[in-house]
Amino acid sequence: MRAGAYSPNHIGNDAAIFNATAEQLRKRGCEVNVYNEESFRQADIKEDVILNMCREMKSIEKLQHLEEEGKLVINSGFGIENCTRERMTRILVGNHIPYPESLIVNTNESVTGALAKAGFGSCWIKRGDFHAMHKEDVSYCRHPEEAQEVLHEYFYRGIKRAVINRHLVGDLVKFYGISGQPFFYWFYPYDEGHSKYGHEAINGKSQGLPFSEEALRDICQRASELLDVRIYGGDCIVGADGSIMIIDFNDWPSFAPCRVQAAPFIAKCVLAAAKDHRKKTME
Repeated sequence: MRAGAYSPNHIGNDAAIFNATAEQLRKRGCEVNVYNEESFRQADIKEDVILNMCREMKSIEKLQHLEEEGKLVINSGFGIENCTRERMTRILVGNHIPYPESLIVNTNESVTGALAKAGFGSCWIKRGDFHAMHKEDVSYCRHPEEAQEVLHEYFYRGIKRAVINRHLVGDLVKFYGISGQPFFYWFYPYDEGHSKYGHEAINGKSQGLPFSEEALRDICQRASELLDVRIYGGDCIVGADGSIMIIDFNDWPSFAPCRVQAAPFIAKCVLAAAKDHRKKTME
């Protein structure tokens, strides 16, 4: 299970989707042993299939070691690490996934000149080294001078690297998906009152700008494969021209508005992966 510190404002929702998935696996004949992150790190793991929502770095390192030993890990510990902001930005941009124009910077450097040269007005600063744990790990800035001040605050908080995304105008859309399964769900979080940190208010009420759901699903599937996360969610901005830009991609979010529908498909994803894994190990 995910440690509470890594479920800001969503402890109950994260636990609920994890438990719902475990129950779906039990209904399909699986034996499921549940660990919290601390007990997982201390235990001698004998299970061949490890389904996890881990975010603590030592847990991720253990997942990676178990994967290297030949165990099936979902989501992959390497995939979870890929979803940290700087790595995610480099992977998505490097593989031509639609993503905002971005700068990756040290938090102790001057950026006003670079932002002005790039034509950035308002922007978002996001900690680059890890997943967001606090509201202050993702900051909206109205102009380059404010961005510089926020970046210095990150430095004094001990955050060494940051990603600066150009602010995009359009409809904020949140999505959830499961690789290899027909399940896909999207909605307008501001309109539904769904929020982790309240940042949804920046873009405000959706205009219902038309876009291709099929295109969004295709983009998300590609990102899922590139980042190596089977159970995923995230956010995108739909522009007035119907363009889609991924602004966040997460390993196993809460699926809060669609938990009941999603849990059976997560279980099917795990079972299909376990079947393939067993076949490969027997070859």
